[in-house]
Amino acid sequence: MPNELLVDGLRIDELRIPTSMDDPGAGAFAEMVDVRNAIEADILGSDALAVGAAELLPFYQLQQYEPKRMFVAMADGRIVGRSILSWSAEPGSTVSWLVGEVLREYRGRGVGTALFDHLEGLASAAGRTTLQAAAVHTVTPGGERVASQTGFGDLPAADPGVRFMLRRGYTLQQIKRVSFLDLPVDPGVLAELRDQAQGKAGDDYRIVEWTGRTPPRWLGDIAVLKGRMSVDEPSGGLDNEDEAWDEGRVVATDSKLLAGGQLQLTVAVEHRPTGRLAGHSELWLSADRTRPVQQHDTLVLAEHRGHRLGMLLKVANLQQLARVNPGSMLAYTFNAEENRHMLDVNEAVGYRPVGAEGAWRR
Repeated sequence: MPNELLVDGLRIDELRIPTSMDDPGAGAFAEMVDVRNAIEADILGSDALAVGAAELLPFYQLQQYEPKRMFVAMADGRIVGRSILSWSAEPGSTVSWLVGEVLREYRGRGVGTALFDHLEGLASAAGRTTLQAAAVHTVTPGGERVASQTGFGDLPAADPGVRFMLRRGYTLQQIKRVSFLDLPVDPGVLAELRDQAQGKAGDDYRIVEWTGRTPPRWLGDIAVLKGRMSVDEPSGGLDNEDEAWDEGRVVATDSKLLAGGQLQLTVAVEHRPTGRLAGHSELWLSADRTRPVQQHDTLVLAEHRGHRLGMLLKVANLQQLARVNPGSMLAYTFNAEENRHMLDVNEAVGYRPVGAEGAWRR
């Protein structure tokens, strides 16, 4: 772990991203992932968001598309906190994304402050001085609240993460709702919802689906959808930058999923008159197929909205999941609180709110 720093007896090290889980340095990476999982489980009261180190590693290796640096706080011979600095690979970007997390028993000892001081200093030195941070928070009702700048949703002012971000001068720009869906969903409910959505969509739209790698025929269209996702997704007052996606990046991302043992279930909707994809939705299955399923991207291109394609995509993929992995017991998703359309879709199939992710800006 190079670039060691000493801050009031606390050691902060840069964590090298290993080439594989057989790499001699992989043990530290695995310990960092365990700390990540423990912190988020403590906040949400559930380990549903836990990810295995072998699954997470491939995504840290996509440096050409998503550059990032990772640091860990060491105390008492163990990792007690972690932080990540990431930024856009696009030329001229001035935005940095920060993540900082500390184990409950080590909070209030300056660990989070030291991690953020270091990340903010690196961002400033690189000229990427618009700072944006994401953090999972509790959703305890009542008491004093901190409202999102979007006007949708609020967080408890007593939440330790909220207090920390406010002290550092960040403003709450957006809240993403964390929702769980108990599986399996009643097949009759899914069939009825799909029939209704397809009836609204009409004959101009048809569902196509696949598991694993994106078929060559659809690589270009998926690249378009991924690129649009980076700017079309509701972002409140955040600086969302246009991500460059091409067929090569789609192939690389698919390969990383497979390398980590995950399986991607994709449903897309083809616009028959043009033969192009109008939208898509992805579910990611863990290498341990008994673990919760992540609802990843769902996007309908703006020019095709108003035909209930979002509902059609979500339901069709849940039907695919029931066929491919009928033992799945839980799915989870993150949605902007101002994205009422997608929240309506999720609530209709049975998603329930369990937590929140705050997006902060300074």
